[in-house]
Amino acid sequence: MDEQNTMPQAQQPEAELSEILRIRREKLAALQQAGRNPFEETTYDVDAYAKDINEKFDEYEGKHVSVAGRILSKRGMGKAGFIDIQDQSGRIQSYVRKDHLGDEEYEWFKKYDIGDIIGIKGEVFRTQKGQISVKADEVKLLSKSLLPLPEKWHGLKDTELRYRQRYVDLIVNPNVKKAFVMRSKFIRHMRSYLDERGYIEVETPVLNTIAGGAAARPFITHHNTLDLDMYMRIA
Repeated sequence: MDEQNTMPQAQQPEAELSEILRIRREKLAALQQAGRNPFEETTYDVDAYAKDINEKFDEYEGKHVSVAGRILSKRGMGKAGFIDIQDQSGRIQSYVRKDHLGDEEYEWFKKYDIGDIIGIKGEVFRTQKGQISVKADEVKLLSKSLLPLPEKWHGLKDTELRYRQRYVDLIVNPNVKKAFVMRSKFIRHMRSYLDERGYIEVETPVLNTIAGGAAARPFITHHNTLDLDMYMRIA
C-alpha cells in the first residue's frame, strides 16, 4: 500500500516518516532485486523541456519527445493515470496508459512515488480538457526518493526547515527558485562585466580574528574548536 503525502515533513510525526521511509526502502529493494536499480542510471537522453512544450505547443504537437523530471503528483492509476513532472524549466503533465506501457511496466510505474525522478518518452498532445501533455510510451525510473516532499498545495512553510533544506524549498516553492535564478544571473552578469574591464576578483575571509570595516560595529561570534572570538567581515 502506497503512503499518501498529506502534510509537510516538519509536521509529520516521526513514526509516520519512519513508516514512509520503510515503505520506500522496500520498494527500492524490490527494484534492485529485479535488476532495476535506479541509482545505477547515470545518463538519460532528453530532447525537450516542459517550458518549450507548453509555450511552443504548435511546434511540438504530434511529435515524439523525451523529457525527464521529478514527480510532483499522481492521479488515477487504474488502467490509466496522469502525473505531473517538474524539470529545470517548469512542469508538464504526462498521460500513462496500461495498454501503452504493457502490464509489467505499468505495475512498476504504479509503485513510483512523489519525489521520484523519471524519464518519459511519448507523443505531445492536448487532452479533452485542453491540458498539454505527453502520452507516455516509455517511463523509466532514474532516481528513487526515499523521503516525501511537503504537501503539494501548501508547499514548505516551516521557516527553519526551509533554511536547513534549501533543496526542498527550491523544489516546492517556485517563487524561491525564481529569486535564486535571478540572483545567479545578476551575479554572473556583474562578474562578466567587471572581468571584461580588467577588474580582479579577490576573496576575503568571512570570519577573521581582526575586526574590519572602519567605524562600523562588527558582528562577533565564537569559534568553539579554536576557542577564539571572531569577527564577520563588513566589506
